[in-house]
Amino acid sequence: MSEPVVELQGVTVTQEERAVLERVSFGLEKSEFVYLVGRTGSGKSSLLKTLYADLPLQVGAGTVAGFDLERLPPGKVPYLRRRLGIVFQDFQLLSDRTVGENLLFVLNATGWRGKARKQQRVQEVLMQVGLSGVGGRMPHRLSGGEQQRVVIARALLNEPTLLLADEPTGNLDPEVADGIMALFAEINHAGTAILMATHNFQLLEKYPHRVLTCQDGALLDSGSR
Repeated sequence: MSEPVVELQGVTVTQEERAVLERVSFGLEKSEFVYLVGRTGSGKSSLLKTLYADLPLQVGAGTVAGFDLERLPPGKVPYLRRRLGIVFQDFQLLSDRTVGENLLFVLNATGWRGKARKQQRVQEVLMQVGLSGVGGRMPHRLSGGEQQRVVIARALLNEPTLLLADEPTGNLDPEVADGIMALFAEINHAGTAILMATHNFQLLEKYPHRVLTCQDGALLDSGSR
């Protein structure tokens, strides 16, 4: 068996000095697709922030993409995040530069070298998300679904072992959301594990996977027996 992409044991997830989830224990295998559900304020986003080290792990043990969250010095956080892809609901694209420049910004920030190599990687990820012709366009000239595809392309730049998606279809109409889910399925089948927070229970019925539920300060796992 390969090492899990995520493994938490007895973790307390803390937001602003307050425990929002306690005794959290679960694993996520390579190439697994798991939903994260729960009411607003139940701890979904806080759990995701703990996984990408935006919130420190103070109680319990956890590893993500081979990094020990308990013993992760601030200087190593960027190295963890290079192993992850993070997709936000509100896109967070830089509005003053083109799609291609948004992607190049990430490659420059994560230490890529060589102009031709960077341009090639930008074209590869845009093709992967079905947007090979939009590199020269400004984000505001794209539809919401296209902007979300750019965000996914950005998350794929460093070939992550794990994609963390926080309500990625929350601002999209159902037809566009279906396209995003089909894209996630392709990414997942290619070997990237996905943990996706969502409020959309229709997606869970249409594309069934294991479900983690944040409820009353605990994390319930549909995969546990």
